[in-house]
Amino acid sequence: MNIAAGSDLEVRAQVSAAEWAVRVDLAACYRLVAHFGWDDLVFTHISARVPDTHDFLINPYGFMFDEVTASNLVRVDLRGAPTLPSPHAINPAGYTIHSAIHEVRNDANCVLHLHTVAGIAVSCQKGGLLPISQQASVVVQSLAYHDYEGIALDPGEKVRLQADLGAARFLILRNHGLLVVGQSVSDAFLSMFTLQRACEIQVLAQGNGAELLPIPQAVLDTVPGYLKAVMRGEGSGLTWPALLRRMDKLDGSYRT
Repeated sequence: MNIAAGSDLEVRAQVSAAEWAVRVDLAACYRLVAHFGWDDLVFTHISARVPDTHDFLINPYGFMFDEVTASNLVRVDLRGAPTLPSPHAINPAGYTIHSAIHEVRNDANCVLHLHTVAGIAVSCQKGGLLPISQQASVVVQSLAYHDYEGIALDPGEKVRLQADLGAARFLILRNHGLLVVGQSVSDAFLSMFTLQRACEIQVLAQGNGAELLPIPQAVLDTVPGYLKAVMRGEGSGLTWPALLRRMDKLDGSYRT
């Protein structure tokens, strides 16, 4: 999808303060994914809804994640049509996946999809994510699966993707990778961090062939209460400011 030409440098003057704030958070999220080594060259995508609209922001296709800035993010509507001039294109598969979720999940203000090695490894396992770690105990509270249908270019897959995700927060795309939704960019990043760490632990624990010890269901049932106590009702608000400080120390150009 090619988007009409325009200057990245002019974007801030054309958008609301609320949209700019989302753009900064989303650009930071792309940089964090690159920082943690979860990116896949120019592939995969993270999107965020533009406040008070049905539009969403997504990465310019062909850019490495550490090149994404608040200004070069591309704004499109649910049909994939540009709603703000940009010289950049977007990934057609990214449009299919993200538009499908933004279309039906009003709470999904951010959708984060990755092709991490550990995530794909778990997505290839028939048993999926196993409840063998504290991180996994959080994820399995709201986890769904979607079977692989090839590269996501078929508009018909959107309905099946929507149905499989349902009201879940975490989605394992079989033979493909990981996806999370969040009420904010910070919520989605924390969810992905937890899911990715759970996958890393599982793959490492399976490496020597030792018998795995699952967490009992009675313990899993206590997790929602534990999360409320630990997060103190703040959720990702506890971690996001610290993550932004890290990004600012490394390279604050994501804010431009």
